[in-house]
Amino acid sequence: MSSLGNHSRNQRRPSAARDHLLTAKINKEIVATMLGIATSMPWDEFKEAIALAASRPDDLVEDGTLPHTNSNPTSENSKTESSTDAKIDELSSFSDSPPPSVTRILYTHNDVVARRFIKNLMGAAGLSVKEDAVGNIFGRWEGSEPDAPAVSTGSHIDAIPYSGKYDGVVGVLGAIEAINVLKRSGFKPKRSLEVIMFTSEEPTRYGISCLGSRLLAGSVTLAEVLTQTVDNANVSFLDAAKSAGYAENEDFSNVFLNEKSYSAFVELHIEQGPILENEGISIGIVTAIAAPASIKVDFGGNGGHAGAVLMPQRNDAGLAAAELSLAVEKHVLESGSIDTVGTVGILEVHPGAINSIPSKSHIEIDTRDIDEKRRNTVIEKIHESAVSISKKRGVELLEFKIVNQDPPALSDESVINAMESAARDLGLTHKKMISRAYHDSLFMARKAPMGMIFIPCYKGYSHKPEEYASPEDTANGVKVLALTLAKLSLNS
Repeated sequence: MSSLGNHSRNQRRPSAARDHLLTAKINKEIVATMLGIATSMPWDEFKEAIALAASRPDDLVEDGTLPHTNSNPTSENSKTESSTDAKIDELSSFSDSPPPSVTRILYTHNDVVARRFIKNLMGAAGLSVKEDAVGNIFGRWEGSEPDAPAVSTGSHIDAIPYSGKYDGVVGVLGAIEAINVLKRSGFKPKRSLEVIMFTSEEPTRYGISCLGSRLLAGSVTLAEVLTQTVDNANVSFLDAAKSAGYAENEDFSNVFLNEKSYSAFVELHIEQGPILENEGISIGIVTAIAAPASIKVDFGGNGGHAGAVLMPQRNDAGLAAAELSLAVEKHVLESGSIDTVGTVGILEVHPGAINSIPSKSHIEIDTRDIDEKRRNTVIEKIHESAVSISKKRGVELLEFKIVNQDPPALSDESVINAMESAARDLGLTHKKMISRAYHDSLFMARKAPMGMIFIPCYKGYSHKPEEYASPEDTANGVKVLALTLAKLSLNS
């Protein structure tokens, strides 16, 4: 248990016996497959090797006997809370909002404490831990070929205001637990395995999504912009980073990965959609990540008194924003594809009084698609509508700014095959699917062959307190991740 345990609230500490039960169950399902990867042996010897691995001393209970396990693995899984789930609960206590919600913003006190928690867990797993200038955290298990490009995995732990406790977190804590599973199973990596906790996947504080992974992927523009960026409270990125113990060197280009850092990257994540749960499928094999784009639009009008200015004389900036919001929906639906989506997540008017005609309005638009050309066509149509609306309503289009316009990312066939094979070997139902939400994997794909593993989440809920993934689904994801990492580590 982390030395930060005294800081957490409502902790649930799994007993050693329960942890042994989980270990034994996972070992029995995973050791055979990994031994089969590394060797080719007759079935009888194979069974003996499995039995030997299951009876290793660190799988014994205190009296030196094997832990008792239920003959029904499904029943056992439902009775046994995974250590990952307990750590998810503990990490959720480092929050700026009350449970069940989680709020954890970049470089705030709770973010710093949560980072320490992750580093302690990495250290307890026997990983060598390091951090870069923006706080990306790396935990490395060195393989027998330490100079070969490593196999990496991970996600993020920052959380938007009043969100849930599983988004990103499953991919960090699950990755650490996958390493623990492999170590308990007696696996010896060929390529090194590295767990990454990415800094600020969410754009909450500085309006930059996937900040850490964008830098790792080599964004020269971002490295320059960060030195001049401030948040809504006018706190600079540099000051905030330094307050958290980072950015000693203000040249963020030293964060960039070289082209041979990793041979593969795999991210475990909740689906953030309802498909797996609705279809009763355990594992999603992600084949592609939709291309996101963000747009900021500002209109300026005359304003005036809500009673004195008659309707024909108005130049209402608020109505211009409202009309453009409806135009976003229209253009997205006209794309003809269910994969095209658009959202107006922010709409603000000034001065914001019930009896005052808005003289200014500001909206922020998110549009995504698995097809980059189709997504860009929607952006062009939104711009055309903004120009047309401003002329029709007699308001000024003060700004139409495309904040980011990222390309989609395709999972690599070799990683897809490894994930599919792992799910199949473990007897878990699975299907190929796309990710309509973006993730750090979107940018890691620029530096290494990429893949993602999805697990079901309740009703597809995410970015809200009701976000939930069952311990059984989390454990399944960890097992598939562990076996996938093993397969990729042994690849030449």
